[in-house]
Amino acid sequence: MRTPTGGAPKFLNLFHIRFPIGAMASIGHRVSGVLLLFSLPLLALALERSLSSESAFESLRSAVTTPWRGLLLVILVWALSHHVLAGLRHLLMDIGIGSPLAQARISAWATILTAAIIAIAVAIVTFAAAIGGMP
Repeated sequence: MRTPTGGAPKFLNLFHIRFPIGAMASIGHRVSGVLLLFSLPLLALALERSLSSESAFESLRSAVTTPWRGLLLVILVWALSHHVLAGLRHLLMDIGIGSPLAQARISAWATILTAAIIAIAVAIVTFAAAIGGMP
């Protein structure tokens, strides 16, 4: 198969493509949506168990402070915060707010950084609770 210019086809390596920041925010929005979709049964089960009794709530609370489950919690918090922020960004851009390229880049950076800051804050609180630094 020839390219339109008549040269040999080029190998497309997706790891060498530099995506614009808006594309990264949009891809993150999709990835976070998939993570949230797959986590819904787990979150519903956790909610059901936490509401069943006080001891079940304390059991769930102590389980979340273990390192691996704490990491899962941080990832889910990132997914939720990024998905909400990116969704608001997309909605605003759909009605014409922040559509110019400079504003779109700023809002993409703000979305990515704010979601990361929220996830880092939850990680600090979760891991501090795991080592006994917080109640």
